[in-house]
Amino acid sequence: MTNNSTYGLIMAGGVGSRFWPLSTAENPKQFLDVLGIGKSLLRLTFERLQKFIPTENIYILTNSSYQSLVLEQLSELSPEQVLCEPQRKNTAPCIAYAAAKIAAIDPEATLLVSPSDHLIINETRFEQIIEIAWQAAQKNQLVTLGIEPTRPDTGYGYIEFEKSERSTKGSVCEVQQFREKPNLETAEAFLSSGNFYWNAGIFVWKAATVLNALAQHQKDVYDIFSANPNVYGTPAEQSFLKEAFDACPDISIDFAIMEKAKNVSVVLADFDWSDLGTWGSLTSHLPKDEQKNSIIGKNVYTFDCSNCLINVPTDKTVMLDGLQDYIVVDTSDKLMVLKLSNEQELKAYLKKMGLSA
Repeated sequence: MTNNSTYGLIMAGGVGSRFWPLSTAENPKQFLDVLGIGKSLLRLTFERLQKFIPTENIYILTNSSYQSLVLEQLSELSPEQVLCEPQRKNTAPCIAYAAAKIAAIDPEATLLVSPSDHLIINETRFEQIIEIAWQAAQKNQLVTLGIEPTRPDTGYGYIEFEKSERSTKGSVCEVQQFREKPNLETAEAFLSSGNFYWNAGIFVWKAATVLNALAQHQKDVYDIFSANPNVYGTPAEQSFLKEAFDACPDISIDFAIMEKAKNVSVVLADFDWSDLGTWGSLTSHLPKDEQKNSIIGKNVYTFDCSNCLINVPTDKTVMLDGLQDYIVVDTSDKLMVLKLSNEQELKAYLKKMGLSA
């Protein structure tokens, strides 16, 4: 798969408000070491792709305000590899921009589109699954990765696929439909049926294929970014982008093309995956003490505490007593003590505090 026409697009423009107070609009979670291992989520994603995609073919899609953060953390990249959107308009416009720009450079390009803030444990299997997706993409398929659900999660979108005796791990299946985040009863029905996987939001497709899909199903977005490919790589590109994003609708790539196109396939992936969407989602990936507490911080003392996630600065001494099932996150100027069971209310709490993104 690794060749000069394979490109990686890492989407790193989100705010990550569910990781407040560590994640802020100025320094969102993709740029943070939320795992306490000395590397940001963006850095981990970049190194994962770098194993099988040439460094010069990896591009970062981000907001203009994060350009310096990207270049600081990924010093291997040139400024030209950081594609900055002047305003947030969801995933379809930024993918259309990147696909049009790269297609102008290399008409044979195949693109791997990956979020910057996912955790993938078995990277060898990830590469194998991407190879399978890459092969399917050469047949002009829009390929997405599905993750076998381990619980009836209401926070994920689902992919319904055509199930047969050939529907095994690592196989390519025809997508029947995408389903948005369900209620609990519906999610339980999805699991029972056996032909619904979580939508990982990781895509593989030829640049020409995704541009053709945009031309068919989201022509306004296609026209904006493909009408004048000669502008890419010139001094006029930045002023063009300001006008382009201003004219674009706010729409996801799922709504724009994936839910409408007929040439959509899913690879049934079986690597260990988490979208790290919330603090609670970290707990299964962090070491725990005898009381099942996950602690990031060097001087934390717990007494009668169990099943807590604790993240504090390394230079701060912290004592906690009598906490069960809590998230405790401390920064230089913010402190959050939140019940694990109330984690889904965090965005609503921030809004009430006047701190919503």
